Amino acid sequence: MIHTTLTAGTVETSTDANGVATISFFHPSHNSLPSALLTQLANTITAVGQSADTKVIILKSGGEKTFCAGASFDELMAIENEAQGLEFFSGFAKVINACRTCPKIVVGQVQGKAIGGGVGVAASTDYCFATTQASVKLSELVVGIGPFVVGPAVERKIGLSAYSQLALDAAEFRSAEWAKEHGLYAEVLDTTAALDAAVKAFAIKLSAYNPEALTELKRVCWQGTENWDTLLVERAAISGRLVLSDFTRNSIRQFKSK
Repeated sequence: MIHTTLTAGTVETSTDANGVATISFFHPSHNSLPSALLTQLANTITAVGQSADTKVIILKSGGEKTFCAGASFDELMAIENEAQGLEFFSGFAKVINACRTCPKIVVGQVQGKAIGGGVGVAASTDYCFATTQASVKLSELVVGIGPFVVGPAVERKIGLSAYSQLALDAAEFRSAEWAKEHGLYAEVLDTTAALDAAVKAFAIKLSAYNPEALTELKRVCWQGTENWDTLLVERAAISGRLVLSDFTRNSIRQFKSK
């Protein structure tokens, strides 16, 4: 029987007269995303990015307090073998690679906390705005796995040292200002209204630039990541094995009982 949280959630799109396409994802469980919704989000980013009507993409989530709490915990607990583990942990790999290979600039709009895979999504955008409430945490080590899939994206943005701090200090949040200082966020705003205005203004500004120049600039900025189609799947396999260990099973049960 499929848990209802695994079939809930939405991915919505709209495009304005300036060619600014907005992709918004939402899940009632703090925007923690099941595999099906991650696949839908990745496919939507790819499709919208290939549309001739799209000049720039804004990637955001619904809700107020949490941008994305990572992958679905209910689905994590239901993993029974390595194949299921690989599929589960490949979810955010699909979204990261969709952002990476999208020919259009993706502007991130992070209104609340980003946890685990949510940090990976923010790191995969080309330019990211956030609010002061958008603290970050890579919590995977707490439940016996690690931020292997999102690691390359996060490390690319903030560097190995800062990534190591996030990955090892897995129980603690870092502030939005910390994330800005280390390059994850380009700008931090005080309110969601200010965030929305800043993102829209920046996206409209980008939409007036030469689209071919933007595509070429994005390709230059992502140089060195051409192997991510295979790398992120290999990383997903690591977590897929670890999640079946007794240590991780016990950690998940303890975490769930809190």
